[in-house]
Amino acid sequence: MTDKDDLIANALDADDKEFLASLEGDRGMFQQIGDSWKGPMGGWAKLIFGITTILGVLFLFVIWQVAHSTDHPILHALWAISGVALLVVIGFAKQWMFARMNMLTILREIKRLQVQVAHLSEQRD
Repeated sequence: MTDKDDLIANALDADDKEFLASLEGDRGMFQQIGDSWKGPMGGWAKLIFGITTILGVLFLFVIWQVAHSTDHPILHALWAISGVALLVVIGFAKQWMFARMNMLTILREIKRLQVQVAHLSEQRD
């Protein structure tokens, strides 16, 4: 066994195997969102989700204002511009959230490979 194999086998502990077991199975979008709320960045993920939800409700209000401010062209344009700005901010927040979900998916695959290498090294010994 090489030094790298020894390092990988020693790095795997009960927490790693438990983490890998929690990631097994088919994970839909809502399961992945829930998984992103755990761990060291879980608080940030919850905060971004909450902010995105609030901005979504605010966007609905802005759309309502755009629809009902047709009498005043400048006010109508300002509401429309604020709606576009809200869409951009919501897009950035969702991009961060989906990047985190993708990172966790990649981490899941790396952990799976670590466990497979450790099992193969145990079988070889």
